[in-house]
Amino acid sequence: MKKLTVAILFGGCSSEYEVSLKSTSSVLESLCLEKYEVILLGITREGQWLRYTGNIESIRNDSWHQSEKCVPASLSPCRQVRGIVTQENGAMTVAKVDVVFPILHGKNGEDGTVQGLLELAGIPFVGCHTLSSAICMDKDIAHTLAESSGIKTPRSVTVYPNTDLATVQSATEPLGFPLYVKPAKAGSSIGITKAYSPSELVLGIENALQHDDKVVIEENIAGFEVGCAVLGNREVIVGEVDEIELLQGFFNYTEKYSLETAHIHVPARIDAELAHKIKQTATHLYQVFGCRGFARVDMFVTPDGDIVFNEVNTIPGFTSKSRYPSMLRAAGISYKELLDTLIMLALEED
Repeated sequence: MKKLTVAILFGGCSSEYEVSLKSTSSVLESLCLEKYEVILLGITREGQWLRYTGNIESIRNDSWHQSEKCVPASLSPCRQVRGIVTQENGAMTVAKVDVVFPILHGKNGEDGTVQGLLELAGIPFVGCHTLSSAICMDKDIAHTLAESSGIKTPRSVTVYPNTDLATVQSATEPLGFPLYVKPAKAGSSIGITKAYSPSELVLGIENALQHDDKVVIEENIAGFEVGCAVLGNREVIVGEVDEIELLQGFFNYTEKYSLETAHIHVPARIDAELAHKIKQTATHLYQVFGCRGFARVDMFVTPDGDIVFNEVNTIPGFTSKSRYPSMLRAAGISYKELLDTLIMLALEED
């Protein structure tokens, strides 16, 4: 059988660049090379696109872009090309691609920008399409859509750079403290703070505005956070529900990737009825947002057993130990099987 040519996009001009390198390293270690011809297309922090033919270790330690194994390259938007254009020694060559696997987290990768380029190019790709990627990335829009579909969401206030602070304080007063201050379009908890006072709220807004031009201020939801790994296009599989146990603070960037004081329980320490309800809610949101391929749906469970929407990650952390693969592994789908399934789903007709 002829191998499929899979182009893996990694790195990215994003604050989550390092997360992409970790995810990409795991994917490359597990992808079956008997089935796939792999082309690596890396994007530096500065936004330079390079075709890379070196080893995994150089990706892991972020020295890949300094290697002699790199040449300038780009993904052509032309449907007659359907591939990667490489420039070397004054000559241009084209490598045809069957499917693209974007392992890009956050802005300029998970937000619909790259997905739009791939749709223009007419190349099948793993994950959500342009609109659903953009919707899920914007916490303000995602919450509005989730609430309109009948799912509970945290009360919130949206702030812009020119919003008067007196207006902010007046609008957030009914929410009480503590408050979560979040860049509307950022992932991995980057730029998020938990404010316990008006002065911390102001500092939190200033911090969030360094990462985005729109800030969402949310009420604190009592309870704990759970997640659902959803896999599929029209028909979906939902992994086991996981649960984040926090000993202090909140699930920030450091905790997500070190678990110094947090613990992830898979499956979650909940009864079967609540687990079923969480899975149904995740599937509903996946469909409402128009997701395909895969996504991780995060929610809160209150002391009364209510489910409150948090966010959808359309390209969640993807190391073999990350939450998304772990939830599906608990449901009987191995990491290698998951990679094969995602590539096959990308090739399905919509």
